[in-house]
Amino acid sequence: MPSMLMTRRAASTAVALSAALVLAAQAAPAQAASNAVPTYEVKINLTSAALDSAHAPLAAVKSAFGITGSASSRSYAYYDTDAQALGAQGWDVRLRHKSGKDFEETYKKRFPVTGGDIDAALDAANDAGFDSGDTNYDAEVDWGYSKQTLSFSNEKSHSASGYSGTAMPTAATGLGWVVKDIPGKLADWGSDGWGTGVLKASRIHGPVTSSVYAGAWESSDDASIEVLPVVGAGGTGTTEYIVELSFKTDSYSDAAQLHADAISVADAHGWLYKGDILKTQTILDRY
Repeated sequence: MPSMLMTRRAASTAVALSAALVLAAQAAPAQAASNAVPTYEVKINLTSAALDSAHAPLAAVKSAFGITGSASSRSYAYYDTDAQALGAQGWDVRLRHKSGKDFEETYKKRFPVTGGDIDAALDAANDAGFDSGDTNYDAEVDWGYSKQTLSFSNEKSHSASGYSGTAMPTAATGLGWVVKDIPGKLADWGSDGWGTGVLKASRIHGPVTSSVYAGAWESSDDASIEVLPVVGAGGTGTTEYIVELSFKTDSYSDAAQLHADAISVADAHGWLYKGDILKTQTILDRY
C-alpha cells in the first residue's frame, strides 16, 4: 500500500512539474533577433571643378579614382506629399529606370547615426522591426563627408516593356505601381494603412536623369561618379550639377579607409566639396 501511494505521489509530482515547465516556457519572452549586418557606401561630393565643359568628370578625376567606364544613364523620381509626410517618418519611395533594365521600385527606411555610433542605430532599427531575420530589406550605412545614415531598402521591379532608354512612366502610372507594390512595413507604419494612405496622396518629385561612370578603386570594386543636373533652388533658375563620388564595400574598416583616402585625394586636387549634399532631399525640395 505505501509503495502504491508513493507511486501516485510521484506521478502527481511529475504532472505538476511538466505543467510548470509548459507555463514557464509560455511566459518566457521570445528570443530577440540579432541586429542586421550592414554593407557600406561611401559618398563624397565633388565641386564643379571636377567637371569639364561638357559636365563630365575630368580625365584626371577619373584616373585618380579608378573610373574607367563610359557614361550610362539613369532616370528616377521620388513620391511623397507636398509636406513630405513620408520623409518626416524616415521613408523614401523611389522609382528608377537604368538604360536597358527593368524599373526599380525602392522603399527605404532611414535611421540617423549619431556620433558615428552605428551599433546604436542598428539597435533602434531592431526595435522598429528591422533586424537580421528580415530578409526583405538590405541594410546599408551611407557614409558622407561628415554624416552617416543607416538605411533599410526593399527592392521590387516592374517590367520596362514599351519603355526605351531611361524613359519614365507618367506620374500617375508610376504612383499606381509603387502604391500597388508597397511593402507591409511601410503600408502600416505607425498605424494600419497609414503608409498606403499617404503614398496614395503623394505626387511625383522629378524625374531627373543622371550620368554614371563606373570603375574600381582601392578595396572597392564598385566605384562610381554620378553627375546629376538639377534645377536651382526654388525649382527654377540655372541648372546645378551634383557630383557624387561613391564606393561600396562590405567592410567597415575598408569603408573607413576609402572615406579617408577619397577625401584626402579630392582635397589635394581642389575637387572636394566640404559638406554633404543629399540628392534625395534636393530632389524632394526642388521638384
